[in-house]
Amino acid sequence: MKPTGQHIALAQAYDGITRVVADLDDADLQRPTRCRGWLVADLLFHILCDAQRALVALASPADRPADVDDVSYWRAFTPGGGDEASVRHAWWVRRSAAAFDRPSGVVRLWCDTAPAAVRAAGVAVHGADPHACVTTQGQVIAVPDLLATLTTEAVVHHLDLVVDLPDAPPPGAAAVGVAVTTVDGLLSDDAVRPTGWDNREYLLKATGRLPLTDRDRRDLGESAGWFPLLG
Repeated sequence: MKPTGQHIALAQAYDGITRVVADLDDADLQRPTRCRGWLVADLLFHILCDAQRALVALASPADRPADVDDVSYWRAFTPGGGDEASVRHAWWVRRSAAAFDRPSGVVRLWCDTAPAAVRAAGVAVHGADPHACVTTQGQVIAVPDLLATLTTEAVVHHLDLVVDLPDAPPPGAAAVGVAVTTVDGLLSDDAVRPTGWDNREYLLKATGRLPLTDRDRRDLGESAGWFPLLG
């Protein structure tokens, strides 16, 4: 089974998360992340829920055409995460992660679940109809686009995970490329990415993790008002 680009990117994104957390002790799993109020174990639990959702979605074929793609999918979510549903989810994640006997229990479950999600993705993209649609979060999306959304979220959260882990490996190039393409798609048509931004800075600023500077706002012009593009 030869992997496709979307499958490769998802595998790389999830493997990147695993390489960050696999050897962390319980103390390191309680380091802070970029996500307010979440420790590393909390954020990993959130990403774990995404991998579990992937397994459900890939086994949930849709009976109608897609209503979102890998870019428009994100427009259903409020950037900044300040809405009531996001606050409730953040609190639920913290309590759920804390229910494990030790923080490393989240790592063990992640290491079981993430490879299974990647394998299921591989089966789906090599099936009779690799562009078949599935349902997730009340939306219908083609399988390759689903994998792109999963990859984008994993890459952004990879950057969130390592804020207090300076020796952690960065996300892989193929996975980052998918996330950057997603953010490009969310920019207004006449917007130009500032030339001084590398991919990491672009993703952090596009998701509101880093604030725009005065120079950024001058370079972006009216498009600065679109930021953050993705929550």
